[in-house]
Amino acid sequence: MSTSPSSASSPSTSKSEYYSSLPWFRRFLAMLNWRPVVDYELREIEFEKRKIDHEQRMRRLKSEIERLDEFNSKIDALLFSSSTSSPPLQNTPNNSEG
Repeated sequence: MSTSPSSASSPSTSKSEYYSSLPWFRRFLAMLNWRPVVDYELREIEFEKRKIDHEQRMRRLKSEIERLDEFNSKIDALLFSSSTSSPPLQNTPNNSEG
């Protein structure tokens, strides 16, 4: 009886774990040095994990950018309201300089 190959998609998949998840005839073929297939399948699994990680990272970055845009607009509104309500600053030369 064999385990399903889907168990190979765990976060830390090693070759030995992957081999143990294969049916007996695939393990036998792997012992006969038919490794390009296994290496290809492992690369495919890693690629899918990286793709999912990348998509999650992009979603987090987009939400962070949206949050920062909201903060920037609030800060702009506060600066605008404080500049219209305060008296204008008068530029006076500093007499101590000479």
